[in-house]
Amino acid sequence: MFDRRYTADCRIYNMLAAAPRHLSFHTPGHKKGKWDITELSFSDNLSNPTGVLKETQTEIAAILGAKRSFLLTDGSTCGVLSMLCAAGIQKLVFSAAAHKSVYNGCRLLGIETIVLPVQYAGSVPLQPDPQKIAFALQNAGMEPSRSGKAEKAAVLLTSPDYYGNIADYAAVRAVCNAYGALLLCDGAHGGHLHGTPLYAGKYCDFWVDGVHKSLPAFTQGAVVSARTEALGERLAAAADIFRTTSPSYPILASVEYAVRYPRNPRLKKEAEAVKRRLHARENADWTKIVICYGKNAFEVQRGLEAKGIFPEFCDGENIMFYLSPAQPLAQLKKLEKALRGFESLRVEGEDIAPMPAFTAGKRTEKIEWISLRKSAGFTCAGDAGLFPPCLPVVREGQVIERKHIEKLSEAKSVYGLLEGKIAVYI
Repeated sequence: MFDRRYTADCRIYNMLAAAPRHLSFHTPGHKKGKWDITELSFSDNLSNPTGVLKETQTEIAAILGAKRSFLLTDGSTCGVLSMLCAAGIQKLVFSAAAHKSVYNGCRLLGIETIVLPVQYAGSVPLQPDPQKIAFALQNAGMEPSRSGKAEKAAVLLTSPDYYGNIADYAAVRAVCNAYGALLLCDGAHGGHLHGTPLYAGKYCDFWVDGVHKSLPAFTQGAVVSARTEALGERLAAAADIFRTTSPSYPILASVEYAVRYPRNPRLKKEAEAVKRRLHARENADWTKIVICYGKNAFEVQRGLEAKGIFPEFCDGENIMFYLSPAQPLAQLKKLEKALRGFESLRVEGEDIAPMPAFTAGKRTEKIEWISLRKSAGFTCAGDAGLFPPCLPVVREGQVIERKHIEKLSEAKSVYGLLEGKIAVYI
């Protein structure tokens, strides 16, 4: 996991490597090894860092261009919840194609949601239009602000998204400035972009980097950051609410290692060439290869897995392949060779089209779990979708249609279902 060529400046890794061997009469209960430890006299405390963890967070903030950054071992979900709490807002504008943590965070914090309809390029969701964000803020009662004073509203972007599309940060930032709204970003899939013009931290008030998705960190490793010192103080308090009090030191070490990990320009160049040769969907993120197979997608996924190649996810029409700067070039070449065998099943991407209308159903006081295959026509009582990318296929309050049932039935991994049943209003 840790390449010793890149650990010289990694404070947490070196602290653990130098830790004294000892008899463990502390947690965790496995009592093995010196790497997975709790807060000891030499290891600092993430809830009140004064030593190596404080120094690491300060250095990571400098690398990311933030005033304050906070290490997370609870995934980007913890970062999303923390920045929504820190924002202190009453209303949030975001795309319907947001991660379920955004919806859940708004429910938890009592934030009014203003959900933007999604435009699609074929079956791939696109980033929201800045002008439509401005209209949404107007409709929410926000007025152009000349004072620059932040109001009780914010815009949240998911960028880069699950398909490698990146928002027009500068344009959205201008809209937020005009209306006195905060700008937040769920950058769970964009940790590798820091230091580039495509990085959310150049424009946002709060943002999350999910470094385990596109950088070499252990699963659940993430960072949440704030643009100013004042916002950083609010974020510190919010992160303390949602962050575990038993953080994993190996994950912490891997987050620092990942943020410091060097670029891989050779792999980036080859990935972009592979995308062209395979006629992958166009996007702005070299680490994400999106190929459309239409109704053949699940068949192709099964064929690849039989060859020992596991993609990030299949949404029922597109298959997503995620790369990382730590990816061996030989693996990319093997992927390209394997995909050549499924060339005849590939489908050309369709033109840009609006998302099908949300068909609202009747909500009642009674909720019941019924068989998914018998749920057509009922009103869904909770979001359900594919996992990953945790985008709702059918949302709470929406009438369940046959197409929703088919997609949820064929996918191997979903959320919002329980033993083949879905919650509906009766």
